[in-house]
Amino acid sequence: MKTITVAVIALSATLSVARADSWTSYRIPESGTSVDVPVSVFTEMAGKPDGYGQQFRTSDGRADLTVQAVANRQGLSPAEFLARKNPPSGIIYKRIASDFFVVSSIKRGTIWYDRCNFSRGYVHCVLVNYPAAEKRQWDRLVTRISHSLRGG
Repeated sequence: MKTITVAVIALSATLSVARADSWTSYRIPESGTSVDVPVSVFTEMAGKPDGYGQQFRTSDGRADLTVQAVANRQGLSPAEFLARKNPPSGIIYKRIASDFFVVSSIKRGTIWYDRCNFSRGYVHCVLVNYPAAEKRQWDRLVTRISHSLRGG
């Protein structure tokens, strides 16, 4: 009976991610950052990151989303900024362009995804951590979050 209950809870959590039926635009006024956030999935505020922004998490704590803006007073390029963050080895996906970077990998069964867009004066980032076993259910959600990130 216990196994069935756990399976039902896991399935309903996965289905709620796939549906993500309620979204809002989260804005950071100080930097002009904005991003679409699925508030039906990330239901809890989890703290403040460095710079400006907010961290959100799922009610069960299995996934989190950080929306962040940091000053780029030195005018670092995406490649320079990423190098200074000293990313972990073993990055599975990396794309660096003139005005953004995206990196992603898996660590201890969790996919971490980091996208940062660059505008004059600020770096606008979204960081998403979610269970690797649920990758397919999260793909559309992470894509929408990533593509909606704006700063200016």
